[in-house]
Amino acid sequence: MRTRSLLALAGTATALALTVAAPASADGTAVLTTGGAGGTAAAAGDVLTAPLASGTSANFYSSATGTSGVKCTSSQFTATVTGNPSAPGTATESVTAHTFDSSTCTSNVIGVLGVNGITIDNLPYTATVASDGTLSVLPPSGSVVQATVKLRTLLGSVSCVYQAAGLTGKADNADSSITFTNQQFTKSSGSSLCFANGYFTAKYAPVTDGGAPVYVN
Repeated sequence: MRTRSLLALAGTATALALTVAAPASADGTAVLTTGGAGGTAAAAGDVLTAPLASGTSANFYSSATGTSGVKCTSSQFTATVTGNPSAPGTATESVTAHTFDSSTCTSNVIGVLGVNGITIDNLPYTATVASDGTLSVLPPSGSVVQATVKLRTLLGSVSCVYQAAGLTGKADNADSSITFTNQQFTKSSGSSLCFANGYFTAKYAPVTDGGAPVYVN
């Protein structure tokens, strides 16, 4: 078996917050809309969700260019809209959940037999989505974005804890997606089987609000 996550995990995160990038729209259009770019504004309190894009995986590798680490094929972000001003501007969200289905995770790290669980800690996180599609995920003040990966190994169960100051992603209106690329986490605790750094890459799509795709203006 193998495993990996990120988060760390948003993201994660993550996350961490979910939407898509589009050109700035006409005055009066909100940053986040449904029904298309320039459509109906997402309201404060609306819950946004996003699974992994079909056919993709969330990867947590030991280097930005390598393929050693953990990979999961089922993960989801959940976030609540907290602010959605007129475009151009920056919408805000509260990332309340970033889950990974450990039964879909595998690892090619020597000595690792499987994944017992992947948890994103210190939630909720704050996410911002700018009109240019830039997505930022930040932890509560004085905290960190943290992912705990529990591995089943030849030596028994071990926990690998990874931390990051925050995450940066990109939204795309073409498929209502959010993409995180090589977001670096550093190991804060864990055995020698836990690699020193984790690089998180994942694409979440579609981001939806009550089942309707979300767009960024």
